[in-house]
Amino acid sequence: MLEQLATLIEQVMLWLGYVGIALIMFIENVFPPIPSEVVMPLAGFLAGEGKFEFFSVWIAGTFGSVLGAVVLYYIGLWVNQAVLLRFIERYGRWIGISVQDIHRALSVFDRYGEIIVFVGRLIPLIRSLISIPAGMHRMHFARFLAFTVGGSAIWSGVLAYAGMMLGQNWQLVVEFLKTYQNLTLATLGVGFIAFAAVFVVRRVRPALMRAQREARSIPIADK
Repeated sequence: MLEQLATLIEQVMLWLGYVGIALIMFIENVFPPIPSEVVMPLAGFLAGEGKFEFFSVWIAGTFGSVLGAVVLYYIGLWVNQAVLLRFIERYGRWIGISVQDIHRALSVFDRYGEIIVFVGRLIPLIRSLISIPAGMHRMHFARFLAFTVGGSAIWSGVLAYAGMMLGQNWQLVVEFLKTYQNLTLATLGVGFIAFAAVFVVRRVRPALMRAQREARSIPIADK
């Protein structure tokens, strides 16, 4: 499956050049089943073979990624959350997005705030979908664009450079990112649990203690 996908992507790149790289990265953001961890290392490998120029590959990949993120941002800006979830529930399987993916992106944005738009570009499972809650929360577009360009440039550049350095073994990047993805999700999970624990200690516990003190201070009527 990976080899067939890589062959198709390579054909498109060689046919359309840098426009093809940007187009595939645009599609990758809107339709996650096309993974950037295949696209950019392969483009980097082709750059190492002399078929492309590395800097142009980097710019094309970043541009396509940002353009796709902007589309998702405006979807989040214009579409009601309930409508979006109903659409994903009905048609999401055709574009490789589940309702759980949307809920994950929303919860991560709520937990970490706007900075996750930058950091999230470096996390495979949420790097595309994080643009939707940014739109839903009416994040200032200039700040969204700056965070997206920064994160996308790092992601695209690192993957392309790794592919160029690994040469024929560029597919090792995919295997490495599977481990990286699992570790990142585990870290986010621990962070969420820690946040919940701190919230309980700082907010819920004092409220319970006040309620207990008030209960003790209420005089008991003589029988």
